Amino acid sequence: MVDVLLMLIIFVVAFAIGYVLISRVPQMLHTPLMSMTNAISAVTILGALLLFSVPTPGFEKALGAIAIVTAAFNLVGGFVITDRMLGMFRRKHAVVWKTSVESATTSPPPIESKE
Repeated sequence: MVDVLLMLIIFVVAFAIGYVLISRVPQMLHTPLMSMTNAISAVTILGALLLFSVPTPGFEKALGAIAIVTAAFNLVGGFVITDRMLGMFRRKHAVVWKTSVESATTSPPPIESKE
C-alpha cells in the first residue's frame, strides 16, 4: 500500500510540474512538444505493460489499464494533431509524381498530331 501511495504522490507532483512547464511553452513550439509527448506516452504504455507481467493486486492492475488507455489516447491524439498541423504547410495543388512501377504498368498517353 505504501508503494501505491508513493506512486500516487509521484504522479501528482509530475502532473503539477508538467502543467506548469507546458503552460509556459510558446505556441510555435507546441508541435515539437507534441512529438515528444508521443514518445513519453509510448514509454508509459511500455511501463504499464511491464506492470502486467508481474503478479500485482487488482488495484495496481486497474491503474495500469487506465495508464495504457490514457497514454494510447494521448499517443493517437498527438499523431492526429501533428498531422493536421503539418497539413497546414502542404501545398494545395501538389504535383504527384508517378513512381517507376506505376509508369511501367500504364501505357503512355497517345501522341496527338498537329495537322
